[in-house]
Amino acid sequence: MFGLTFDKLLVIAVIAVFLLGPERLPGYAAQLARFVKSVRRMADGAKDRLRDEMGPDFDDVDWQKLDPRQYDPRRIIREALADEFESVTARPVQASASAERKNTLGEGPAPFDDEAT
Repeated sequence: MFGLTFDKLLVIAVIAVFLLGPERLPGYAAQLARFVKSVRRMADGAKDRLRDEMGPDFDDVDWQKLDPRQYDPRRIIREALADEFESVTARPVQASASAERKNTLGEGPAPFDDEAT
């Protein structure tokens, strides 16, 4: 949860007690609780509305695949380049005389590094 451990939350609570004082702390705690409940209610409402609008397709969606934490730009670029490379190599190419001469001399195309950016 945002990298907050119990120790950090305890330090924040102690600082809040000193800054707010014991007379104002319960009011702010109640206000925070109402805010958290309203955010949770809005999230549940949005989820219910999405389920209503999508119908039975809502349960078929792979939500893990759409998780932004799974986003890896290197993988996406690698897959796009692999698809492009496959489409280029799929059609036959007529080799020129100079290309054939380079291949016989061991001077073929430069090595391709998949991991390079």
